[in-house]
Order: sequence, then C-alpha cells, then structure tokens
Amino acid sequence: MAKQIRRRTVLKGIAAATAASGLPLSSKVFADNEPIVIGLPTSQTAAHGVADDLDHLNGTILAMEEINAAGGILGRELKIEVVDTDKLSPEACAASVRALVDAKVHAISNAFLFVPIPAMDASVKWACPYLSGNTQRAATEAVRQNPDKYHHIFQVDPSEVHYGYHFPIWLQAMKDHGAWNPTNMGVHIVQEQVAYNQTISRACQDALKKSEFELAGITDIQYPVQNWGPVVEQIHKVGAGAVMIDHWVAAEFAAFCKQFRAKPLKNSLVYLQYGPSQPEFLDLARRAAEGFCWSTVMGLYADAQGLAYREKYKKRFPGTMGVVYTGVGYDIVYYLKAAWEAVGDPSNFEAVCDWVRTHPHDGLCGHIDMNNEYQEAAHWPDNGYDVRASELNQGVSQLYFQVQDLEHRIIYPFELKEVALKPAPWWT
Repeated sequence: MAKQIRRRTVLKGIAAATAASGLPLSSKVFADNEPIVIGLPTSQTAAHGVADDLDHLNGTILAMEEINAAGGILGRELKIEVVDTDKLSPEACAASVRALVDAKVHAISNAFLFVPIPAMDASVKWACPYLSGNTQRAATEAVRQNPDKYHHIFQVDPSEVHYGYHFPIWLQAMKDHGAWNPTNMGVHIVQEQVAYNQTISRACQDALKKSEFELAGITDIQYPVQNWGPVVEQIHKVGAGAVMIDHWVAAEFAAFCKQFRAKPLKNSLVYLQYGPSQPEFLDLARRAAEGFCWSTVMGLYADAQGLAYREKYKKRFPGTMGVVYTGVGYDIVYYLKAAWEAVGDPSNFEAVCDWVRTHPHDGLCGHIDMNNEYQEAAHWPDNGYDVRASELNQGVSQLYFQVQDLEHRIIYPFELKEVALKPAPWWT
C-alpha cells in the first residue's frame, strides 16, 4: 500500500511540473521565447526508486518555479520534461534517455540509475549536458576511459566506493571521541547482490585491512528481502561490534529495524547504508528506527542555507522530507542556470559542458567540482582514495546521520554535526 501511495504522489508531481503550477505569469512573460528544457528520467511506476526520484523531481520543480518567478534564464522560461523509467532495466534506462533526446532537451538531470551506462550511451549523439547523482564508479570510470565519448556526462556526487572506503574512518572517529565503546573490533557486512552494493562491500573490506578494525563476517541478501529473521540470527552468531547493512530499499530497512529491535545484538553499532534517507523509511519504521545510523555521500547540510531550504521545501511539499535528492535536484538546476547564463546559449552543448567541467558550484549539498578525469564531485572528508578534497570547502561532504526522536540528525563529520552520537536503545 505504501508504494502505491508513493506512485500516486509522483504522478501528482509530474502534473505539477508539466503545468509549471503557481506561475501564471509564464505564458505572458515568455510568450515570444522558446523555453529551455531539462529532461528528467524518473521512476514513476517501477517497484523501486520512486521515493528518491520524487525527491529529485520536487527539488527540480522548486528551483524551476523560483527561476521562472524571477524572470527565467536569458529571458526564457525554464521547463522540465519527465519520462518514466525503471532503474534496474538497461532497456528502460536507455529508452527513457532516447525519449528525452527525441524531445530535444537542453540538459538531462537524473537522480540515479542502477544501470547508467546504457542511458549514457543513448545520450551520446545528442550530447547535451547530462548531470546525475548516480553514485557509481563504473559510470565515472567509463568517462575516464572514454573522455571524448562521454565528455558531456557529469556526476555531481562522489561515487559509492567512498561508502566503503570511509566506513572504518567513521567507526574510528566514533570510538576515539568516546561516543561508542565497541565490544570488539569486528565488522559484519550484510550485502545486497546488485553491483552498487557489491562495490561498496569490496571497498569496505579493502579499507578494513588498513584500519584497526577487521572483517568479522559477510552475509548475503537478495532483493527483495521479505524476512530479516535469518539475517538477525546471523548477526547474533557473528557477534561483531559494528554491523553494516549494505542495502538500498527504505521499506525493507524499516522492516529490518523492527525485526532487529525485537532481538537486538546488545551494544552493537548498526549502520544502514543510504536507504533511510528516503522519506518512507521514517514513515514506516517510526520508533523502531531510533538509534540506527546511516550516511550519504551527498545530502543537505544543516547550515543556515540548508535549514532555510528545508523550511521552504516543506511549505511547498508537505510531509516527510528526504534530505538527499531534494537538494541534489535543486542544485543541478542552479548549476545549469549558471552555465547557461555564462555561455549565453543553452543550445551550445559543447561550451556549456566545458563551463560545467571547469567551474565548480557551491550548492545546498556542498562544493561540486568535477574538473577531474572521472568528472565526479570530490569527496570530503579526505579518506586517502582517488577523487577527494583536502578541505571542507573544496568538496562534497559525506554526511553521517543517526535517527534521534524520529528525525535524521547529522553526527559526523564534526565540522557539520548537529548533535553527538547517542547510545542506541539496545546499548547497555
């Protein structure tokens, strides 16, 4: 039922975008100028990915409405073109991008696709700027190996490898600052089978070898996970001080929280990879989510700018707010706006892409600088691996959250934290 409700919400969002609701002045002010169009491949009817794509769409709509209300871009109205896609289907991902190419959009903005390369290939002949939050090194590695072919492809967030690379660094910080007293130095990885999660797991295993922590065990899971009971039993059997649930589906994370809380491994630090960022996680888990930690390699900071945006967003889109793609979608629009205004011609794709590549953007989610061989945003805090930033204002910060009093609160990095890590309900 929850997924059906979410899909209806997405369709309402599509209608709002198409109509550019709240902007009656558009038809008059922009009547003599062709609109500038951003294309969005968006999951509307698939059984997965709808929540993230709705967040991304809403952030895009909010930016579009603000820009049009202020006079548009180069005197032209900004519009969005939305096509349905299925993130797990190579054919659907490619078809959605081909539909946007046929619509002759000026740019593509995408939350993420689990199979991004077929979609990238579908955009090559048109080669408009293609900005996404794909979070996949496989995609940016393709850019590195084929810079001419994929010169127009940009990933505005760091890749998923940083989830794995940085995990022991975060554990060490929680231990060193006295927020967590581990029962042992073992890490138990519960891993999904999709390439995204497998990449994270391998990176984490590699990083553990260079840390004070050690791999205590690996448990495989397969989407969809309908019963977490056997996994909870394995968590007790392994008995690690820290547990990483390397998965991605918010509703299934909510089910895990309820089943784990019924039989918790006492004093364990339990980390849920990314999925809790989706609004339905808190809606479904409620009090069972208390004490669990998660992170995102790109999300809304809780600084003055980020908090003001959250208030603005909640007023426009009431309900539980996601704290990742709501900001990513918004930042991409303003990044493109800056590029189009600097170049002066949104149809000059090569010049716009060159500008994006050479000009960083300071947004709600950090400092996006893609002037590197991967054309992906630099990761902060510096974790000693590939595309990274040495200072906060030179990269996009990975944000670690803990659920406290039914809210996601930033606990790390310390420069951006809202609160300290609290003892989880199953800690003694």
